[in-house]
Amino acid sequence: MLRLGNILLWMAAAIILARPNVKLHSQSSSGLRSDCAANVMRLSLDKALAVGNQLEVEAINGTKHILLTPSMAAQCGYSMESDPWGNTRIYTSLMGCFVDNKDDATFKVGLKLQMYGENPSDVVSHDVSQTCSYTRWASREILCDRNYMEVSHHIANLDAEAKGQTRDGKDDKLNVNPEASGASQGIWKMTFYTPEPVAMVLQEAEQAGYAAKTTSSRLVMRSPYNTAETYSEDVAGVPMEVFRVSTYYMAPQGLNVVNLAAACPKGGVLFTEDMISWHVPRRVTPLLDGSITVSEMHMGINGQRLDRSQMATRGYTLSTTDFHIVVEIPLGSPDGYYKSHAPDYQYHITYFVEPMLEVLWRADDTQDNTRYKVLFPIMTPLMPQSPQIQDDTVPETRVFSVLLGTFLHDVELRNISFSTGVLTVEESNAKGFTVQEHSLANGSKIFSLQVPFDANVVLKHNPERMVTSYFLPLIFGLIILPEETPFALPVDLRASLQDVVLPIMSGTCDQNQFYISVKFGSHGSNFKAIVGPRELTAEMAEDYNFYENGTHLSLILPYTAKDAVFELLTAESVKSRIDLLLLDRANDWVLADLYLACYFPLKATECHPNGTMTALAVKVESTRNLKPSQLTLKDQSCTPQFSDDRFAYFSFSVDTCGTTRTFFDNYMMYENEIRLSYNDAKGAANKSPVDPDYRQTISCFYVVNETQTVAFSAKPRTYEPAAEIGTGQLMVQMRLAQDPSYELFYQAEDYPVVKYLRQPLYFEVELMHSTDPYLELIAENCWATLYEDRTSLPSWDIIVDSCENRDDSYATIFHPVVSDSRVLVPSHIKRFSVKMFTFTKDDEVLKDQIYVHCDAVICDTTSQADGSCRGQCVHPPGQSYSRPAGVKRERRSTDSTRQSQISSGAIILSNL
Repeated sequence: MLRLGNILLWMAAAIILARPNVKLHSQSSSGLRSDCAANVMRLSLDKALAVGNQLEVEAINGTKHILLTPSMAAQCGYSMESDPWGNTRIYTSLMGCFVDNKDDATFKVGLKLQMYGENPSDVVSHDVSQTCSYTRWASREILCDRNYMEVSHHIANLDAEAKGQTRDGKDDKLNVNPEASGASQGIWKMTFYTPEPVAMVLQEAEQAGYAAKTTSSRLVMRSPYNTAETYSEDVAGVPMEVFRVSTYYMAPQGLNVVNLAAACPKGGVLFTEDMISWHVPRRVTPLLDGSITVSEMHMGINGQRLDRSQMATRGYTLSTTDFHIVVEIPLGSPDGYYKSHAPDYQYHITYFVEPMLEVLWRADDTQDNTRYKVLFPIMTPLMPQSPQIQDDTVPETRVFSVLLGTFLHDVELRNISFSTGVLTVEESNAKGFTVQEHSLANGSKIFSLQVPFDANVVLKHNPERMVTSYFLPLIFGLIILPEETPFALPVDLRASLQDVVLPIMSGTCDQNQFYISVKFGSHGSNFKAIVGPRELTAEMAEDYNFYENGTHLSLILPYTAKDAVFELLTAESVKSRIDLLLLDRANDWVLADLYLACYFPLKATECHPNGTMTALAVKVESTRNLKPSQLTLKDQSCTPQFSDDRFAYFSFSVDTCGTTRTFFDNYMMYENEIRLSYNDAKGAANKSPVDPDYRQTISCFYVVNETQTVAFSAKPRTYEPAAEIGTGQLMVQMRLAQDPSYELFYQAEDYPVVKYLRQPLYFEVELMHSTDPYLELIAENCWATLYEDRTSLPSWDIIVDSCENRDDSYATIFHPVVSDSRVLVPSHIKRFSVKMFTFTKDDEVLKDQIYVHCDAVICDTTSQADGSCRGQCVHPPGQSYSRPAGVKRERRSTDSTRQSQISSGAIILSNL
């Protein structure tokens, strides 16, 4: 049984033909084509029929069907060649066992092809019948096919009576299966020469795999290769397999003997990079007894002769030397095919072609001619291939682009291994990569891949601060069809770009905190943040209100944060700085830096009317090694009431701690020093790198027994804190409440606020950031204007000299303030309400909005000054609450007060 063992089932289902049992006669139909090529018949089977099927071939002999197994095919003159994709050729010798031979002139070949699909019940059969005529028989014909050697010799005609006789006289069957016992066509016995003689009767020879028969005019012997009775011989450097036999047969005139021989080449092929040279001995000595003359010489392909023009077109040559007939075939000729292989997972190719050589010579002594025909499949050795890797990446496009090839048509790209894992071609395209196959004009192919730099499969690092190096390691997983043999091709792609976008940092301050914002660059959040001297940790991030949203991060730090440093202390403020560095994680390159310094309200020295002085010493950056706890006043027994690693707080009476008093003009000055003594109070030495003459002078000035001026000075040193005389502001805010509960307030984004006419407006004025119970906020004057400018006209008084405007028919109402979870010091807040109104002229509304403004006064409740510091709407008896006509609104100014000006946003009158 002949089977296409090298055809893989690589399709999902077998191909079922629509027209089974087709009979062919020298024509092409349904992928089958048969023709006659001199002394052989060729049948071609297209791969479209074979793919996915298992093929069985039967020989048809009358009504009998004989299954052609490989051994039966070699014995009976049948051969088959199939390429890896299923294209198949079946050759039948016209002297084959089951060929219907008519007088050695007309030959009818019958074959039955059966193709089995994956399901055994899916069988498609084709009956092939081809009739060939061939009369140009030489005296001796030798045929070398891929699986057998055949020789036929002309003999005298046998009469009808002699035909079919055997040595024992039995009437055996004619042209039947040689496996049947008994002689055929009067053949009695054979003597094989190995070269030692080995005698066999016909039945023994047939059992050994040989075939012998007589036809009307010829004696035929056939031998498979590599049998016990064949032998190898080197002829002109070409290895040949030789078959020699003497055949005895009965003729009318008695017992005759014919010496038969066949010699077929088993090598003689030379390969170069671009040429195949097939050498056949010019004199096949095992076949010759004397000199010969070559009369014809032809080459062909796949059993078919080529004429000179066909050979020239293909670049074939047929020539002779002293010892050889040489056939030259260019590598890659269209009559052959390339095939891919992957031994040890490395890409190789071979080239296959089946040339034919036919030579006709005549023996000079006997004038007998011999036709010598060789069908000789040739496959080149494995040829390693190094597919070219063409890196077409243009870094500025930010896309890796690579071409891979070339490959033969039987190679497919199955998957690609990236740094993150293996993806099929389909998955790669789905991820946004571009994988394509490109077919070339010569039938080969290349593959292309494009991957963006920003894909997660691309590795990145920064060899320089502003340069990014992109690295794309790939392994292309390929397979060879139809065997599905795998092999791989690693490719490393690299590109560099000066494309680093550095992060941008910015910062602001309010009265208590630093606000830092970082806009990420191309590194994203992949950097180290150094806050002050320390790398930002999760614990620090929590303390510093760290927030990140993927494009930005922010930090909020108090100015007294551990990682902030104090640069300068003045009488009213301290200059604090926070340093933030962003460093590359791998190389510690500075990606961005921010040095944010701001002044924050901090009173360094306070002078109290009761003769008490308080002072604050701060360790600034220039006194980095200072220990505040070791500071004292002039009297070393006067140590800080409180100290930590950054502050020292002193409180003392002006007549203690070594304080000195000086009089000049109308002033009295008290002065002391904060110093670092070389010895502590017990006489032990303070081990400090700070010089022992460190001094910080503090002083208070008094005028007429009233606190008038606060001064703060220090002995000027480049590394000591320097106090500056300055002023600060108390913060006051005015808000509009949503209802009389004063729990919910309108925010800035809510303005303008819309109200109905005469709907109450609930205002709250508050002193911010103070817990001093001796301070009181007084709403001194409040008024409404048509425009945002507080000095614009027209205007209307709401509160006059801390009391409601009695000239207003809808009088202002003050609301009491009590302590609760929000209100810690009630005297710091004043609440009042007024009904919504608008300005009119001649009964026409000038504008449907108002602005409310107030002057607020901060009073020391321990002061004895007159005026509004007596309390909200507290006046001596008989004083009017309304402003006299023509009196301008002025800002109060007393020694014991601080005044703030505040305004509300726009309040719009609703027309509904």
